[in-house]
Amino acid sequence: MPRERKSSGRMASKGFPNPIDVHVGKKLQLRRTLLGMSQERLGTLIGLTFQQIQKYESGANRVSSSRLFDIAQVLDVSIPYFFEGMTSEVEGQSPGHLQGAVPLVTDAEKDPMARRETLELVRAYYQIKSPKVRKNLVDLARSLGKK
Repeated sequence: MPRERKSSGRMASKGFPNPIDVHVGKKLQLRRTLLGMSQERLGTLIGLTFQQIQKYESGANRVSSSRLFDIAQVLDVSIPYFFEGMTSEVEGQSPGHLQGAVPLVTDAEKDPMARRETLELVRAYYQIKSPKVRKNLVDLARSLGKK
């Protein structure tokens, strides 16, 4: 009996690209436009045609991790830039979520105050008996956070 093939998340069978690919493409286009760079120039800098850049920007073609790295370098942004501002609805369209293999992280879980790490840090902080040491620790954390 043949195994049922799971969806890759591409959504090509439905005639449209995955919303995450569209989001990444829009972020690429936004940054390129803000820099005043043409599709042709970006393509030349990373060894592609302007048509391929068009396909990336529309979400018609997915951007591989190595290409995303190159694009981020040329556009002077970090990789997370391309995923910033993504709605929970769009996040839920990843292949892992569509297959039920990856749980969707709630907005509450993204909140640093709701993380276990934060709670452990606060508990450890209040175990320090000396108010002066606690103040020094806060000053240290603030200075490290500015870097």
